[in-house]
Amino acid sequence: VVATRETVLRWMTGVARGATRTPSCPSINRARHRLGCRCYQTGDTRIPQQQNADTAIYIASTTVFVLGFAYASVPLYRAFCQATGYGGTVNKHDQDRLKVEDMVPVEDRQIKIKFNADTSATMQWGFKPQQKEVTVVPGETALAFFTATNPTDKPIVGISTYNVVPYEVGIYFNKIQCFCFEEQRLNPNEQVDMPVFFYIDPEFAEDPNMVKIKEVTLSYTFFQARNASKLEA
Repeated sequence: VVATRETVLRWMTGVARGATRTPSCPSINRARHRLGCRCYQTGDTRIPQQQNADTAIYIASTTVFVLGFAYASVPLYRAFCQATGYGGTVNKHDQDRLKVEDMVPVEDRQIKIKFNADTSATMQWGFKPQQKEVTVVPGETALAFFTATNPTDKPIVGISTYNVVPYEVGIYFNKIQCFCFEEQRLNPNEQVDMPVFFYIDPEFAEDPNMVKIKEVTLSYTFFQARNASKLEA
């Protein structure tokens, strides 16, 4: 310890006298923790500026990776929700077309289905359900319509998401045909009717957790899929 301290002191004295000889940085590094010195010698590759640059590159690379992974996870999460009804996302399977032929309606269990329509803050469409509500029973198919209008002078492509409330009903709420998760293009001043063909699985009536549920709300929200100006051609 004494020898190291003396080495640094001799170097400091030499600098004060105008000496040109500079001790090696490792010699000073061995003492910097005891004397509070820091080595900024040009030959030292571990200067704070380089360390900061390396850290910034690492953080930027990690951020790009995380964002890319999150973007790729969207379709996987959507598929998971559709398969399980998680978060109130209703089931949608091609085999439902065959299942409806053998379903037996549970006539003594009426359920009121309400419809809700929203658009994102940047979406310029008009969007609304044609009916406020319908009454169905488990095992019975039903058809509902929504109306979308593009009041602008430019084509707009929209894409919708959906869910049901209460969330736990999602595993029994099945759609045979709908416009969700598919891009819909409306030309300037165009209006279209969008159908939703659905049913509630008969097993809904056998689930004791569904006994108190008398009303279900099916909600759709439309988002603008891409910049409308790019669609003009």
